[in-house]
Amino acid sequence: MNRSSMQVFKCQLLKYMLRPLCFDTGKRVLLRGMNDFAVLNTGRKMPLIGLGTWKSEPGKVKQAVIWALEAGYRHIDCASIYGNEEEIGEALQETFSPGKALRREDVFITSKLWNTRHHQEDVEPALLKTLKDLKLEYLDLYLIHWPNAFQRGDVPFPRKEDGNMLYDDIDYKLTWAAMEKLVEKGLVRSIGLSNFNSRQIDDVLSVASIKPTVLQVEGHPYLAQVELLAHCRDRGLVMTAYSPLGSPDRAWKDPSEPVLLQEPVLASLAEKYKKSPAQIILSVTESRIKENIQVFEFTLEAEEMKNITALNKGWRYIVPMLQVEEKRVPRDAGHPHYPFNDPY
Repeated sequence: MNRSSMQVFKCQLLKYMLRPLCFDTGKRVLLRGMNDFAVLNTGRKMPLIGLGTWKSEPGKVKQAVIWALEAGYRHIDCASIYGNEEEIGEALQETFSPGKALRREDVFITSKLWNTRHHQEDVEPALLKTLKDLKLEYLDLYLIHWPNAFQRGDVPFPRKEDGNMLYDDIDYKLTWAAMEKLVEKGLVRSIGLSNFNSRQIDDVLSVASIKPTVLQVEGHPYLAQVELLAHCRDRGLVMTAYSPLGSPDRAWKDPSEPVLLQEPVLASLAEKYKKSPAQIILSVTESRIKENIQVFEFTLEAEEMKNITALNKGWRYIVPMLQVEEKRVPRDAGHPHYPFNDPY
């Protein structure tokens, strides 16, 4: 295995053993500690480890964010569709209040534009709502959550009478133009993409005045994303990974699918490096948050990295599914901008 691939899978091991977001940036960072960062193509620094807030319950996420910042996290990853930005904003307001040790500029905060807000006139109002909820004047990073848009409006998952989704085929390149204006107005520092494939990335780059800085995608040992990572590196994007544990509690889980946390290779590595079973459980408790950043005291051997590489199955967990007659099919596969019909 070459050095580049070894670094990729070291990053992924941290991701699927632990909860925080992990960022792979090629040769621009080393995994050494909580103060490490990725350098975006804007020159700005993005902290290497971040706390994801998807499925963090209302009533719990505020304290989780406060604990995370106290423990040393300096990146919080949000999205409007998570439905908890207002509570996260309360945590940030408390953390950045006068007399506190942390300042706004010490923490990198990401959020995402939802699928019903892709029309150009909807982009800035969507961001302003996020800023109001988070009680911030700007975001460090704003991503287009998915390339495939839903019907405009206030219903996050609009459906027809038969239950099928109501889609909108607006070109995401038009959405990108509106995202660029947010940077020009100083409302966001950087912009990027989430769940876009390699062709769609190039499509955006072909018209971009401000290039995307980040691509956020599903990433874990069963979905190594090696080709997509190389594609991003060649174009100056940092690739970040989400759902490192395979999101076992998602609504569309299939009982017959492979279970990442039952993978013997990972279990043996966790035992070898004395990582507690609690460190591979998604949680918002104070003890778990603190454990999740204690990941820099061990180094995988080359053979162990090779074994992890061999686990790749090209298996996606984060694909909402529908039951059609006796067959499970991807919910959005018929959308003209559905990203997963391409190889990567």
